[in-house]
Amino acid sequence: MYVNDTIAAIATASGEAGIGIVRISGDESIKIIDEIFRSVKDKKLSEYKERRMTYGHIIDPDTEEKIDEVLCYYTKGPYTYTREDIVEINCHGGTIPVKKILQLVLRKGARLAEPGEFTKRAFLNGRIDLAQAEAVMDLISAKTDKGFDVALDQLEGSLSKKVRDIRAKLLDMIAHIEVSIDYSEEDIDEVTLDYLLKESLEIKNQINNLLKTADAGKILREGLKTVIVGKPNVGKSSLLNALLKESRAIVTNIPGTTRDIIEEHVNIRGIPVRIIDTAGIRETDDVVEKIGVERSKMFFNTADLIILVIDISTELTEEDITIMELIKDKKALILLNKTDLPQKADLDKIKELVGDKKILKTSLILEDDLEIVETAIEELVYEGETRAKESLLVTNIRHKDLLEKALNNIEDGIKAIEQKMPLDFVEVDIKNTWENLGEITGDVVAEDIIDHIFKNFCLGK
Repeated sequence: MYVNDTIAAIATASGEAGIGIVRISGDESIKIIDEIFRSVKDKKLSEYKERRMTYGHIIDPDTEEKIDEVLCYYTKGPYTYTREDIVEINCHGGTIPVKKILQLVLRKGARLAEPGEFTKRAFLNGRIDLAQAEAVMDLISAKTDKGFDVALDQLEGSLSKKVRDIRAKLLDMIAHIEVSIDYSEEDIDEVTLDYLLKESLEIKNQINNLLKTADAGKILREGLKTVIVGKPNVGKSSLLNALLKESRAIVTNIPGTTRDIIEEHVNIRGIPVRIIDTAGIRETDDVVEKIGVERSKMFFNTADLIILVIDISTELTEEDITIMELIKDKKALILLNKTDLPQKADLDKIKELVGDKKILKTSLILEDDLEIVETAIEELVYEGETRAKESLLVTNIRHKDLLEKALNNIEDGIKAIEQKMPLDFVEVDIKNTWENLGEITGDVVAEDIIDHIFKNFCLGK
């Protein structure tokens, strides 16, 4: 990739649409558009004021063929997304118009942009940092309003500001250590160690607080994979339909109605949930149902949350007990269903088998009981912590890994301080913490990591 090239790409999704956009960025942007655009007054785009939409046509200068009727505008850097000159061509949506215009732009000297290259240039040119750049894709791929709000918050620099505040404290500590090393006296060392311990413990606490949000942040970004399990005819499909608020799964009083996996996506209080209704787990001679049961068991290992549905109106069976033992080490909700009927299940036995897992008594024919289920899912995701709209969430696995490294570094530094080791030993741990946090914002980061991050972006962004 050559950062001085002028790049171009289609910035809208493929397929039929009202409008398609071709974006150009770089020093040659305005020269290229002037070759191929003519306004209705037969003027070049550069003859008009920037940041103004101008109506006209894209014309192939070699053949004088009109390609499309368009609206164009240009903006000169550095007050643009990439901090370079940018031109955007708004043409008719659809595969043919945008492709023909893009091909003409490339023929006149632009290069096809790599995935994420516009945002990468925004980062390289200092308009945004690396954490903000990653938030761009989170914003595009957000599955719920809450996920969108968290991504927008990070795009506006909330995480970056927090990280930079911590790094500023670390830099002060490093400077303090350097002075103490240069002017070493026993009483100065003692004061320095007290100061370093106090600051290190505060920094450890701040990093820990960020890491506590990572699980909820990951779910908001990627979705909560939730598997509904239980023996046949306990109300699994009724739960799926209730959460979806539509009749997606067949519900009958005949055991074994669901023979395969049914998967849907639902928004539960801003949490994107990938919900999977499985075949009832039981011993069966039916070949098709047996395959469904085996698939149900496979989903146990990859689920973020398991909802075990038990029919409270019937006595516990070996199948119920087997499933409760299977979920012993999993994050799970226990749903005691059909409370509108007389209770026959042994509640004490259920409590003994599921331990401290949350137990809900519900009847899925009642709307208020569905609210109870949704509240329990929300509480499990946030684990009692402040909701996403009220606090900063760490949503990116790369950021989480770097925070964990930084936490290990500062903990090593605290041990060194407590053991009154030489200050240059402590300095190594403080600097490592500072550098790992710098990788989050891109202040300290290798080029191959940058390339890896942006190659996962969509083309045109």
